[in-house]
Amino acid sequence: MSLSIVIMAAGKGTRMKSSRPKVLHKLAGQAMLAHVIGTTSTLSAQRQVVITGHGAEMVESEMRAAFAQQPLQFVRQEPQLGTGHAVQQAVPVLPDEGVTLILNGDTPLIEAGTAQALVDACRGDHLALLTIRLPDPTGYGRIVRDASGVKVLGIVEHKDATPEQREINEVYTGMMAAPTAMLKRWLARLTNNNAQGEYYLTDVVAMAQADGVPVVAAQPRDEVEVLGVNSPAQLADLERRHQRAQANKLMEQGVRLADPARFDLRGQLQCGQDVDIDVNCIFEGQVRLGNNVQIGAHCVIRNAVIGDGAVIHPFTHIDGDTLGATVGAGSLIGPFARLRPGAELAEEVHIGNFVEVKNSTMAKGAKANHLAYLGDATVGERVNYGAGSITANYDGANKHRTVIGNDVHVGSNCVLIAPVTLGDGATIGGGSTISKDAPAGQLTVARAKQVSLAGWQRPQKTKR
Repeated sequence: MSLSIVIMAAGKGTRMKSSRPKVLHKLAGQAMLAHVIGTTSTLSAQRQVVITGHGAEMVESEMRAAFAQQPLQFVRQEPQLGTGHAVQQAVPVLPDEGVTLILNGDTPLIEAGTAQALVDACRGDHLALLTIRLPDPTGYGRIVRDASGVKVLGIVEHKDATPEQREINEVYTGMMAAPTAMLKRWLARLTNNNAQGEYYLTDVVAMAQADGVPVVAAQPRDEVEVLGVNSPAQLADLERRHQRAQANKLMEQGVRLADPARFDLRGQLQCGQDVDIDVNCIFEGQVRLGNNVQIGAHCVIRNAVIGDGAVIHPFTHIDGDTLGATVGAGSLIGPFARLRPGAELAEEVHIGNFVEVKNSTMAKGAKANHLAYLGDATVGERVNYGAGSITANYDGANKHRTVIGNDVHVGSNCVLIAPVTLGDGATIGGGSTISKDAPAGQLTVARAKQVSLAGWQRPQKTKR
């Protein structure tokens, strides 16, 4: 049985009060629509159709870039005349057989298991609705059942519901699965005879009943799966719910979070045993923490691997971007350190406060403890890199590499003008500007001779 997935993502999202299309607003670092597409991509669907409208070009461009390997199809709803009208736009690209699953682009946390359960409930000859009971059903279409409470008779939109119907707390989540051939027939019969003058997708329930098609309901595992976003406040609330759920999963695995309410995961985080994470840390992209890793407060770590026993002190920023960043076992990083893409640190490396490392390798035991910059450098074992020293790796057009051998000592406030090589055991005198290779085992100094001028007078302010 073939499966088609239709995702409604055409709405303007007026209550977001933003020029950005609603479905592109981010939850856990990813556009809400991307969450939905990412989930549906795990299902064995023959086609995925995204209905765009407001900001269509922006939505389509971002999703094509994010899912370049997915065979997404886009259809546009212009103007936006209701949910039924939206799905009508997908009819020309849907087959005449199989099942169509309809989801919402602004309901980002639907799980693959729930979506599959909805498809399974359809069975190819039922209309399956995803419903849930909410303590406050305001704004949702109500599920109307027969006197026995078993058979679904229809859905009444909140705007059109009577006071008695508004007391019903079982609501329609906006998601359904239907036999595609029947869905096409029902969509063709929709009218806009309602308070809003719109074509409601929910009207297909009454049509199914009239055609003798059983209407069944499936429920999600958790309420958070079906919470939609219409305002910044709702987005923030869903963000916190999602982050707390992620924090709970990590703590169940043994990760110690100082405060799960002050934790943000915007990607995938893999942790070893006895990992400690302090407050207000953000993890983005793909991050792996080894055993006995300690992450201090207020750190941001993105696309990085942290080795066993490493300590990341507070306010450290590690961003591997597309190149990745690696911190070796037993290393000490920060506070206030910055590791940029291509930083590869071996075991027991020390990077101190206000030190930046970019596209550089540092061998075992190397240290840069204060106020330094290492860019496009290869640093040997046990190197001591002085405070205030930098690699001048850019000549205005091209980047060049600095090579520092084992056991090199670079004094404070040195400038190493790449390309340059410092031989094993070399010592660079403080304040030197090095533009030529420094021999192994020797002291190299390149600075002006110190001069003291007797009788020199400091300039004085002119009295008025």
